[in-house]
Amino acid sequence: MIELNADIGEGFDDASLMPYLARVSIACGGHAGDAASMAAALQLAAEYGVAAGAHPSYPDRAQFGRQALAASEDEIAAWVTQQTEVLAEQAARAGIRLVHVKPHGALYNVAARDAGVARAIARAVAALDPALALVGLSGSELVAAGQGAGLTVLHEAFADRRYQFNGQLVSRETPGALIVDSLAASRQARALAHGRVSTAGGRMVRVRTDTICLHSDTPNALNVARAVHAALNRG
Repeated sequence: MIELNADIGEGFDDASLMPYLARVSIACGGHAGDAASMAAALQLAAEYGVAAGAHPSYPDRAQFGRQALAASEDEIAAWVTQQTEVLAEQAARAGIRLVHVKPHGALYNVAARDAGVARAIARAVAALDPALALVGLSGSELVAAGQGAGLTVLHEAFADRRYQFNGQLVSRETPGALIVDSLAASRQARALAHGRVSTAGGRMVRVRTDTICLHSDTPNALNVARAVHAALNRG
């Protein structure tokens, strides 16, 4: 079965989502999160037996990390390193091992298409711990950079986001970019589990999928999680 993951520690109702998840990416101070929220998210992951990883971002809490910042590749690598290390220290104190890194928001989207940014992130993750997996948009530059750095990579797809014909995500600024209807999200998840997705324009494209994400801040997130989990369990 394709696993379901979510981004947590961002100030939303994480606990209700946990029974449906196999993996979580925890905000670690860039766009959201502090010591208390990180500890709480790690505790939830341990309680539910869910794999935990870091969710570093552009350091921009005002825009929730969803606006790209001008930065050098070295700066990006440093941000990923610092934020992941903060969460890793918290995890070590709790006896939890982080298993992956997944960039957040604009950093994730830029890394999907910008090979230099993708290499900077992969380089930072490999230097931190080559056993960490790197999660990136399916078929993206980030996945390619992770493979080039010798990392395990996870091709990620989204149950609650619309796709463009080239496999990139439709911008959140576009009306209808978010899928908030639980039935529509479950249908997209089932399609993704079979390696395809219908784009915003109605075209079907192939998508490799190792893990499917939903967002804790998406409206109707709990019902979406229930529906997607049930759909994936149906195979």
